[in-house]
Amino acid sequence: MLISDTALGRYAPDFELPGITGQVHHLRYYLTCFSLVGVVFLAHECPFVEQSLPYLKQLQQNFQSDGFMLIGINANDGVQSPIDRPPHLETFADDWQLNFPYLRDETQDVAETFGATHTLQLFLIDQEGVVRFSGGIDSQVEEAIAALLQQQQPSQVQTAISGTPLKLRR
Repeated sequence: MLISDTALGRYAPDFELPGITGQVHHLRYYLTCFSLVGVVFLAHECPFVEQSLPYLKQLQQNFQSDGFMLIGINANDGVQSPIDRPPHLETFADDWQLNFPYLRDETQDVAETFGATHTLQLFLIDQEGVVRFSGGIDSQVEEAIAALLQQQQPSQVQTAISGTPLKLRR
């Protein structure tokens, strides 16, 4: 299990990425509309992602009314993993009935800038754009979201990552 090395307390990289419908999504926009944004890296063939999707959807449902928005990003290389290319993203989102935006990082620039290396790597970003939590999807995530929504420090700000390695070209 790895610990994310993304610098906590630093500004998250702004991004503009296409969603499954082709609409471009801007992190900056979400930061103006929500108190806390979670960015999680996903992939279609990762068994950990399949196990965690119900939990991710539940987090979105439980905390959205409090000002939380989860954003899923698929950054896998489409040559190494053809199932992670459009139009499979839309099918994946429909099959799982995702209740959060699902975006495609074709260039892998966003994953690289975040320092993402694995699926289910999560970054919680406050309204100022600062990364306040980095790590995997585990029991600490819910506590971290609740604390950050109340503008408090979570008991843990970094946790181990248990997903599979992203299929990066570089």
